[in-house]
Amino acid sequence: MNLWESVQVALEGLAANKLRSALTMLGVIIGVFAVIAMLAIAEGARVQMMSNIQSMGTDVVMVFSGGGGRGGGPARGGFGSSQSLTLDDAYAIADECPSVLKVAPEAGSNAQVKYRNVNTNTQVLGTTADYPSVRNYKVASGKFFSTSDVRSSSRVAVIGFDTATELFAQLTPVGKDIRINGSRFRVIGVLAQKGSQGGFGNPDDQILIPVTTSMNRLFGLENVRMISARATSSDTLPQAQEEITQLLRKRHRLATDAEDDFRIMTQTEFMSFANQAANIFSFLLGGVAALSLLVGGIGIMNIMLVSVTERTREIGIRMALGARRRDILLQFLVESVVLSLAGGGIGVLLGLLLVAWAGSFAAETLGSTPVVSMTSIVLSFTFSAFVGIFFGIYPAQKAARLDPIDALRYE
Repeated sequence: MNLWESVQVALEGLAANKLRSALTMLGVIIGVFAVIAMLAIAEGARVQMMSNIQSMGTDVVMVFSGGGGRGGGPARGGFGSSQSLTLDDAYAIADECPSVLKVAPEAGSNAQVKYRNVNTNTQVLGTTADYPSVRNYKVASGKFFSTSDVRSSSRVAVIGFDTATELFAQLTPVGKDIRINGSRFRVIGVLAQKGSQGGFGNPDDQILIPVTTSMNRLFGLENVRMISARATSSDTLPQAQEEITQLLRKRHRLATDAEDDFRIMTQTEFMSFANQAANIFSFLLGGVAALSLLVGGIGIMNIMLVSVTERTREIGIRMALGARRRDILLQFLVESVVLSLAGGGIGVLLGLLLVAWAGSFAAETLGSTPVVSMTSIVLSFTFSAFVGIFFGIYPAQKAARLDPIDALRYE
């Protein structure tokens, strides 16, 4: 018996028990469906993160508090594990680093914000007037606070799109007064909507105030948590990074052999970090989905064993008519593979339909749109075929090893 004849016999056998075949495929369908959907979610999150990092520009460096190895070594204590950066450090970078165009320090915390009887808890970030140009933000209405507002520690605020919607609904926020931890602030602007950062925070759910107001009048901070600096061009980015490093080491009075008490990261490093995180996320989601596919494979093996038992006399008759053991082995193995491939095909189709149908919903809830890659389709379909072969070998071998005489006597 050749392969095509084995496929025909397998299809006839499966067609004879349509309901059982459908229920057997259900496990594989759910498994492949889960693999497609989970990997699409992970890929969508990765694409969103890459897009958001790239939107910062190729000429931005970020300086974080916290020690790390020199020469780009890993941050030993993690970002923000020690508070080493000051507002004067930010001003010094702007004044003394020729390759740096603009600087925006950040200092703040989460706070309770209230407008009339509406309350929300959001991030209140203190920064300078250069923040929009350094971080690629735009003001949708009103204006951003000025350098004079920073110098005078003015109680003015620029709020994110989501925060404005939550606090003011359909009202115009500009010109209204809000209370941040009980202190009154005048809203002078609303930021344009940017969308979720896919794991890097939501820029639309925050309030920006002058950094001096944040540190001295609202939170009582002595240090800034990070400093963003835009180089004069992407070509001068390495030079700017070196200038910032040397300046901060000098200002912090670090010995020659001492490790940095800060960490500088560029867009390239952020993208590498985000890729690693996305790969781990994909692996975890794919692993969970693959478990359901393995469960489907166990279901196939169980049904195939039942099928071997039910068709024992048929096997004996075929052997008596000249069928070889490898023909019997091939027949049942092909049945198992056909079941898994059919389930895999249906699972891929359902996965694609779900991603297409739920794309907009996922974008709203997860902050990213699921993206189906050809790799995930090929991977899940191939894995379903492997499941059919792996879990079909034992039942097929059991059928092939039956003694013809005992099989003919089987009742």
